[in-house]
Amino acid sequence: MIKRVPTTFGHEFSGDIAEVGEGVAKFRPGMRVVACNAAPCQECFYCKTNHQNLCENLVILNGAYAEYVVVPEPLVKYNLLEIPDHMSYQEAALAEPLGTAIHAMDETDIEQGNTVVVIGSGPLGLMHCRLAHLKGARVILLGKGEERLEIAKKFGVNEVIDITQVEDRVKAARELTDMQRGADVVVEAVGKPEAWEEAIRIAGKGATVTLFGGCKSGTTITLDTVLLHYSELKLVGVFHQTPNHFRRSLKMLASRLVDGREFVKETLPLSQLLEAFRKVKALEGIKYAIDPTVM
Repeated sequence: MIKRVPTTFGHEFSGDIAEVGEGVAKFRPGMRVVACNAAPCQECFYCKTNHQNLCENLVILNGAYAEYVVVPEPLVKYNLLEIPDHMSYQEAALAEPLGTAIHAMDETDIEQGNTVVVIGSGPLGLMHCRLAHLKGARVILLGKGEERLEIAKKFGVNEVIDITQVEDRVKAARELTDMQRGADVVVEAVGKPEAWEEAIRIAGKGATVTLFGGCKSGTTITLDTVLLHYSELKLVGVFHQTPNHFRRSLKMLASRLVDGREFVKETLPLSQLLEAFRKVKALEGIKYAIDPTVM
């Protein structure tokens, strides 16, 4: 999605409207709002066939690590929402990533009583865990980071596997499924080819494997064609979200069916952005809010 470097970064954000452009009637200065990081054109083939996430003319917005952000017209029109009074800016900013998880869950066949394995204990892995729990599934998480694995239990995860403590992650996950037959659904939320392959091997017969994590361009995976064919596996690729998913996401956060307060460890000033990255990489917390008004 980044077309050139160097470039500004940051696309999960919320804040106050400082000014509005000509012709803007729905919003006014001072309103508390949250924006998605992109907006569809609503005119191309994919938009007209209800696949706005695949829009051929998608307008992308980056650059939220700043004091001000200019929100393009298509986002104002389709993907800018007012924040409910009881919600914090930190909670609202999570609407963008949660919206992508909601889209993935819409494309994933989960029935009550299914066993769902989620690979990855980052923010989106945890969001997938929560959404799968809300669908009535038994959830198993493969991840790392003591704090993250503990929070996963709050989100309804039934079993956690610390990948730093097992040699064979596929075997460890399958052993926790009914009769060790494999999971009914596997969601990959890491974005590495080896994790995609592990997800497919964890799946049981007739399972759905949702490949959520985006891998580096040019990478490939190897599939056991016998396994894919005779086990009737369904592989699902998912990308981005639609305006409908974004709206549903904010509602879920507002109701705290997904509790955004559990994700943000601390608020740091913009000057400590690199320190926030270091902390996340070291698995110290899940997310950090960056507030450019804090010194």
